[in-house]
Amino acid sequence: MSDYPDSEYPGEEPRPGMPPAYGTAGAPPVVRPAARPTPYVTYAIMGVTAAVFLLQLLAGFLLRGCTIMTGCVDLVTLLGFKVNSLILSGQVWRLITPVLLHGILVHIGFNMYALFILGPGLERVYGHGRFLLLYLVSAFAGNVFSFLFSESSSLGASTAIFGLVAAQGVFVYLNRGYFRNPAALIRSTVMVVVINLILGLSPTIDNFGHLGGLLGGLLFAYLGGPKLTTVAEMGYYKTRDTRGLPQTLLAAAAVVLLFAVAAWTRFV
Repeated sequence: MSDYPDSEYPGEEPRPGMPPAYGTAGAPPVVRPAARPTPYVTYAIMGVTAAVFLLQLLAGFLLRGCTIMTGCVDLVTLLGFKVNSLILSGQVWRLITPVLLHGILVHIGFNMYALFILGPGLERVYGHGRFLLLYLVSAFAGNVFSFLFSESSSLGASTAIFGLVAAQGVFVYLNRGYFRNPAALIRSTVMVVVINLILGLSPTIDNFGHLGGLLGGLLFAYLGGPKLTTVAEMGYYKTRDTRGLPQTLLAAAAVVLLFAVAAWTRFV
């Protein structure tokens, strides 16, 4: 079985508790290949992020080589990266816009590579809309956490990436009956998080943003992520998500509200 269960079971012996297949008694279920939808949202996020980075480079070029690494900031970055004093003055969009901005090519390259690795599999099991919500909620949570606990300016998609890592672990945990070795998968996810948090101890890296994105993604995935069940239908075993759109939207609203209230405490 693959790391992520398809929408329909492979033709293996039914496990205990699995409903019997229709048709001949004791016969294995008929195998029908599951559709693998194109991860449009993942590719769209990568495209938009790359386009914004090109705008940053163009704006920096017009200012004769000005980049965030050379001690000055181009106009695109200036309008969107996380600056606590500006957020406190009312520019609250800076709690989400940093996810589209990056400092240098290596920065965006690393984050987009991580998105390319994590995104398609998660989008396939989450669905397009829920995956987009996961990405944005994680980014918001990460920037709020940074706003609360770090006075440094910051930018980057790593807030959302950490949310995706957390969601991957939660998905395996909630649907552990569909994996051959869920404990190993969860351990590997935890190791990835720990290693990246250790690397994030560098003074130039916003680890609070990483922690916030991790927490936001974990909460959203646990409350509103896919939770699968197995049904027998027309001679096929299929997996069905027991959580519909209302629960997904409620989960997103709850996580956003939680972090919004936390951010509000800095304004009072």
